[in-house]
Amino acid sequence: MAGCRQRSKADPNDCTDFGWGSIEAMKDTCMTESARRHFLKRAAWAGATVAAQPVIAYAAQREMPVTTNNVDLRSRALSNGNGAMPELINAASVLPRLQSLVVLEAGKPVVTEAFAIADVHTPVNIKSVSKSVLSALIGIALERGVLSSVNQTLGELAPTLIPEKADSRVGALSVANLLSMQTGLERTSGPNYGAWIASQDWVAYVLTRPFVAQPGGQMLYSTGDWHVLGAVLSALTGQSLLALARKWLGEPLNIAFAPWTRDRQGRYLGGNEMSMSPLDLARFGQLYLDGGGDVMSRNWIEQSLTPRTRSPWSGDEYGYGWFIRDHGDRRYYYGRGYGGQFVFVLPSSNRTVVMTSDWRQPARSGTYTEALHDLVVRYCL
Repeated sequence: MAGCRQRSKADPNDCTDFGWGSIEAMKDTCMTESARRHFLKRAAWAGATVAAQPVIAYAAQREMPVTTNNVDLRSRALSNGNGAMPELINAASVLPRLQSLVVLEAGKPVVTEAFAIADVHTPVNIKSVSKSVLSALIGIALERGVLSSVNQTLGELAPTLIPEKADSRVGALSVANLLSMQTGLERTSGPNYGAWIASQDWVAYVLTRPFVAQPGGQMLYSTGDWHVLGAVLSALTGQSLLALARKWLGEPLNIAFAPWTRDRQGRYLGGNEMSMSPLDLARFGQLYLDGGGDVMSRNWIEQSLTPRTRSPWSGDEYGYGWFIRDHGDRRYYYGRGYGGQFVFVLPSSNRTVVMTSDWRQPARSGTYTEALHDLVVRYCL
């Protein structure tokens, strides 16, 4: 079709770690004229303002069927909304892939919209936002003395995890290298993800990848780095990641963690596939605005949110499990997962924002992902 958008270069922050989804589902589609008219009508029906046009424009770029049930849910959310931030809710409602929207202001819920799930208490797959959660667990491990420093190495902490055939430099990789995905090892995300999860031992597979960069150098987005981190934490504590998440975060924050994917050795997948409700994810994000409370040290929050490297795809800086973006003189932080899962931490407005989406469709930088950022910047920042 004339005027169709060409597919952009895949962003491994989005087009990776998609589990067993079809590759066909990851292809961009061009929108038919009838579908374009349909979405513009929905935008008008939702009462979207002129300020929301960038979001509407995204919806009009591609054909995204919406089930009758989802339309009903959106209609109900608009008519029976909580009355707070109506422009944000209206603008969000025109994105058919968006499943939920939660906004906390000073820790209190002001928006709790469930567009395509039962309610904001329903657990959803948060995909790679799991990396932000695992980063918090590492911080708590430091606070509790399980770890003494992020400069400790694999050789010091968990030598038994290192395969005999691994490069001799693997033992010198630090916790910090893993947290910022600067190990230098060949990635296990993107096109390499399928081979990794098909392997017999996910940790051994990661640690036997060849070095393609210097440790501490460029960011090589790789969920395998986080799985190794999780394995180290479990080895040091004798507890599973699920047990640690429930004990260290779930109990003090009153949030729930359901079991998620495990490898063939029984280790819970580090850095992907965690299951949390949108409201619980918002409570987790609020922890960073509250300075950690009694759960996590303020020092760790500062370390986590300090830029260490930069994504070669989005251009955003990256700390320990958190992306960092500046909008004018206002800086905000976000955890991001495949398909459009986000938790945003906004110090300038004392707000935490969570958006969850249909993860069966990719969310590339510059398209749907930027539409979600646009909502945050326009209405929440």
